[in-house]
Amino acid sequence: MTTSKGRVDPEETSVLIERIARSVHADLIDGVSASGSNSGRVEDTVRVLVDQRASILSVAMREQVVERVMRDVSGLGPLEPLMADRTVEEVMVNGPDLVYVERAGSIEQTDARFEDEEHLSNTIERILAPLGRRVDESSPMADARLDDGSRVNVVIPPLAIDGAALSIRRFPRDRPGPDWLVGNGTLGRDQADELNEAVGSRKSIIVSGGTGSGKTTLLNALAGFIPEGERIVTIEDAAELEIGQPHVVRLESRPANVEGRGEVTIRELLRNALRMRPDRIVIGEVRGPEALDLLTAMNTGHDGVLSTVHASSASDALARIEVLSLMAGIGLPLGVISTQLERGLDLVVHIERVGDGSRRVTEILEVGS
Repeated sequence: MTTSKGRVDPEETSVLIERIARSVHADLIDGVSASGSNSGRVEDTVRVLVDQRASILSVAMREQVVERVMRDVSGLGPLEPLMADRTVEEVMVNGPDLVYVERAGSIEQTDARFEDEEHLSNTIERILAPLGRRVDESSPMADARLDDGSRVNVVIPPLAIDGAALSIRRFPRDRPGPDWLVGNGTLGRDQADELNEAVGSRKSIIVSGGTGSGKTTLLNALAGFIPEGERIVTIEDAAELEIGQPHVVRLESRPANVEGRGEVTIRELLRNALRMRPDRIVIGEVRGPEALDLLTAMNTGHDGVLSTVHASSASDALARIEVLSLMAGIGLPLGVISTQLERGLDLVVHIERVGDGSRRVTEILEVGS
């Protein structure tokens, strides 16, 4: 652990801490069931085991061992430091030895590692279990939301051919408002003023863009233009919006449980929201047959709807909403849906992520103009 000149070798120290932590972790699993146990009691047990196995280490090094064990027992294991880094926008695990992050729109590989596939699987289970989710061979995919709002997606074999894949999409604690978006170049000042006027005059707006283009951030900023006296109902798959107005009701969909029961879809929430006397309905993303219900709402007196859709351009967004509406399966001709879209939707705002990782609003399309 020390060099010939008496200096501590950081690499040897790290290896020693890792070895002791694994040993303590194994003892803990044999003697204590962490699930359902008080985390403080578990930590006390860990400290006793560390003192027994590593009494010759300094207090500081023993604290590192305790931290390492607790990270695996109750946290996100090797991902903890990445999740503590507020510059990290997304964590992507492609296997025990391949962990990537996205910062400022750029993807980079990290030094984070899992011991093996079992270690990764245990971490995934620890993430999902408190959220009422699980993955197994019969149900090898799962979506969930962490307490801090981060969105989790898991895919395991046989769907993930090379081993379990884990993605965690981070969201800022405070969603940036329109002024911040103007300041960083996402929005032009003239665009911000145009959208402020559009929201204030109760125009219905769809934000379109690709994955990671900043649709939700822009949607949240647009919602900030809604007058404070209005009643807002938000509907999302995973609650991400942070709207500052005082009168907000937040609804979140729910997937089916392991028995295949209890699912509540965006479409069902939208239908229910129409009975809640909303002044505004804000839908995090339209991605299925709820698009038809959205068009119906826009055409039956529910003005000022805000939502997002995945699309590569503003005109493609209109076509996608038409296709999604057809998925409702009630036999409406495409021409009828197109008419409903032109009458109900006012603007499509398209946002893109450009080569340097920044986001830009590239188009504001007036529908029916």
